[in-house]
Amino acid sequence: MHGKQLAIVLGGLVAVLALPGCSLDIPDLNNPGLEQLENNPTTASINTAATGLLVGDRGGKANTTGLVNQLGILGRESYDFDSADVRFVSELIQGNLSKASPFGGSFWGGNYANIRLANIILHGVDKVAGYTDTNRSAIRGYVHTIQALELLTVITTHDDTGAVIDTDHPLGEPLGPFVPKAAVYTEIARLLDQGQTELAAGGTAFTFPLSPGYTGFNTPPNFIKVNRAIRARVAVFQKDYPTALAALGMSFLNDNPATLDLKAGVFHVYSLSAGDATNGLINPAIFAHPKLQTDAQKQADGMTVDARYTAKIDPLKNPVAAGSDASLKTGIKFKIYTNIAPVPLIRNEELILLKAEALYYTNDQAGALAELNIVRTKSGNLPALTGFADEAAFVDALLYERRYSLMFEGGHRWIDLRRFGRLTPDLLDSTAHVLNRRFPVPQAECDARPGEKACTINSSDPVN
Repeated sequence: MHGKQLAIVLGGLVAVLALPGCSLDIPDLNNPGLEQLENNPTTASINTAATGLLVGDRGGKANTTGLVNQLGILGRESYDFDSADVRFVSELIQGNLSKASPFGGSFWGGNYANIRLANIILHGVDKVAGYTDTNRSAIRGYVHTIQALELLTVITTHDDTGAVIDTDHPLGEPLGPFVPKAAVYTEIARLLDQGQTELAAGGTAFTFPLSPGYTGFNTPPNFIKVNRAIRARVAVFQKDYPTALAALGMSFLNDNPATLDLKAGVFHVYSLSAGDATNGLINPAIFAHPKLQTDAQKQADGMTVDARYTAKIDPLKNPVAAGSDASLKTGIKFKIYTNIAPVPLIRNEELILLKAEALYYTNDQAGALAELNIVRTKSGNLPALTGFADEAAFVDALLYERRYSLMFEGGHRWIDLRRFGRLTPDLLDSTAHVLNRRFPVPQAECDARPGEKACTINSSDPVN
């Protein structure tokens, strides 16, 4: 199924779901789709909604106010000098993120809308006589995996603010409470593990199509490899390194230098077809941060820079600057995307780097070094490292490889700096700028929760 068809399959199903308040529904009386799906589901409607979850998961990724660009700016991978909207500078760089704006108020409503649609699918699947138990298990495993992905986006952007995991409530019931970050990660891990078990009992085929971005992973047995890849990322974020290694062993990780494909993985896809979305990351106002150039290491000849830099960055004919802030200027731009290029969800290159991190923190420094050097030599064409003097040196090496391997793909740099305690003021271009550490809870959610403590946390407050 192509992107156009993916966009169309949702129809009116999620119009009501995206309203403010992750557990607050207001019925759309002109849209019977959700009520029919929940109360009178059919194999056709469940299959359509299941495929539609991929449209929801793709949302807010490659638009200019999406995950890649906003987190890229916060992590100083990118700039956006859009003269028509100064908030790319005034809010994302110079000030606190605003919970009432389409910038600071992001990565919440759409994600919870998709979680709610997933809950409706889970309720409906048992009501459809046309499914076998094997079909139902495959659907549940897939849906639980997508729910985990949505929660992962919420918590990696909102961090110590926490999030809501109790979302499966009928209209009119009290909203689920906020829970701490650790509890959110525990729930994400639970959803993924439950999904793995269900997928394993799900036979050899789904009853619905997946997008081309899941080519090679569009059957329950192969989708387990995606589930386990995400589980490995989550386990590393939890510092549960033995679990990360176990999950990597069941993922699509390939670290054999003779056969590996660093680009292999799953992707959000885009197209020019009517009704589909294009990749907005080619916006001419988006530029690369100059530190990507100054920090790039040299190849063995001492002259040529990291191959990842040259593959992803081009020089500008003339340097550019933000009209509202003279301290923001650059002479480089990205050449990663076209208007129909896919955006990675997770790739083999990341899995190898996750393995390196997990090996180091399970006392296998030699193994960690070998994994880092696979990426470093194969992707960057850089000389192999010989070892790490201490943990700080390992983290330096790991963060360098992750920075250039995963550049401008999904906010990895900002998230990595924060999780290693390196999201510090020296990242900023000027002492007048603000260090934003998390996204605030959106205003609409706070309005639905008078007195909610999570709503008092600002984007620049110190991390708890």
